[in-house]
Amino acid sequence: MKVIIFLLTGLLALPALAADLDTELAGIQHRWAEIQYQMPEDEQEKAFEALAETTGEFVSRYPDRAEPLIWQGIVLSTYAGAKGGLGALGLVKDARKSLEAALAIDPRSLEGSAYTSLGSLYYQVPGWPLGFGDDDKAREYLQKALAVNPDGIDPNYFFGDFLRDQDQPEQARRYLEKVLEAPSRPGRELADTGRRDQARRLLEQL
Repeated sequence: MKVIIFLLTGLLALPALAADLDTELAGIQHRWAEIQYQMPEDEQEKAFEALAETTGEFVSRYPDRAEPLIWQGIVLSTYAGAKGGLGALGLVKDARKSLEAALAIDPRSLEGSAYTSLGSLYYQVPGWPLGFGDDDKAREYLQKALAVNPDGIDPNYFFGDFLRDQDQPEQARRYLEKVLEAPSRPGRELADTGRRDQARRLLEQL
């Protein structure tokens, strides 16, 4: 009887754990969007540093889930962008480790976001000898992200930006225009608005 009660208690706890994870995840996503799109640039580094600590704690509470690792990778990579310089290289390497760990658990988690984020790292990080940047790997990961989520805002944005970086403006335009047409994500309105604004600016440059 004690074993049955223990098993039932464990099963009842599963929805609560999922709800806790979703609540924490939504909070991190919203805070990231606030820092990225609403905070002055000279304040972003410290804010991302604090958020990186939060995501580290999030990962430790759910070590077998891909979602916290994905967002740890996203936060570390944007923290690196805000920090800049050689000090950012260690952060992007840590971001890559988190995203690769997420892929090993569930490559389709959060609609393939680990593929998107890894792809964006590979074309934005310097190549050897300073970093691990690799345009071929960037294209591979970004195309995998689009295979999972062909209409998504982020995979279309980053593949469009990658193609722009590769001096392929007409191909880039096609993907960046899809960003403006992509469906909004519930609870991610701030991030979606910011990403669309970025896409518009890139289209104007094209």
